[in-house]
Amino acid sequence: MLQVPILKQGGYLIASIQSVLSDADLLQLRDNLAERVGRFRSRGVIIDVTVLDVIDSFATRMLRAIAHMLKLRGAETVIVGIQPDVAFAMVQLGLTLEGVGTALDLEEGLAYLNTRTKQLPGHGK
Repeated sequence: MLQVPILKQGGYLIASIQSVLSDADLLQLRDNLAERVGRFRSRGVIIDVTVLDVIDSFATRMLRAIAHMLKLRGAETVIVGIQPDVAFAMVQLGLTLEGVGTALDLEEGLAYLNTRTKQLPGHGK
């Protein structure tokens, strides 16, 4: 089973997918993220899919499910790094990440989370 490294960066988690994931790998990623969001009380999660040159219907559904599940656990999710060809193919196949934040790259993903998880004045950033 392939492990997706999950880094803690302040109040956020960053899951950086390194290679194509099997369905079982995606389920493991879901479970790992759910557990760590609770353990670290993370406010946001970035899932970096830059290396993927295909995102199939199961992966799309699973990414959507992970984002909705983490939202119920109190964390915003943003998917970053969807390649142009992958985005085109997903649109052609009618695959959407509706209701899930997306951003161009890690930097934009962090900016997205900073906006979405704004803290009250005087409580950190």
